[in-house]
Amino acid sequence: MKIAIINGPNLNLLGKREPGIYGNEPFEDYFLKLKQLFADVELEYFQNNSEGNIIDILHEIGFTYDGILLNAGAYTHYSIAIRDAIAAIKTPVLEIHISNVHAREEFRHKSVIAPVCKGTIAGLGMKGYALGINYFL
Repeated sequence: MKIAIINGPNLNLLGKREPGIYGNEPFEDYFLKLKQLFADVELEYFQNNSEGNIIDILHEIGFTYDGILLNAGAYTHYSIAIRDAIAAIKTPVLEIHISNVHAREEFRHKSVIAPVCKGTIAGLGMKGYALGINYFL
């Protein structure tokens, strides 16, 4: 089983950025824990702040992986291009959010990618990634 995690803009600052919302742990540290927890799964991690690069990653892996966990960050709310990239690939995508986007600012309540994703996990902190991996297993 081959699963990719793709984190979008500003998620490279996890552990530093708004710890009251996102926690104190850098994602790279959490990813090492995921690799230990799911030792039988081939996990890959990508992070990019650029919309075009996220689309390129989706195109590159979207026909060969068994699942993709995508935290598109702010692109969730307005990137039709990422939405179209998800719709164009074969690999199923789960939308992931560390915070509860529905309890935050109004502009975060709408996801343009949700209709082309298998589902959404939001508001459970970093544990949402492990839940997403379990979904694909």
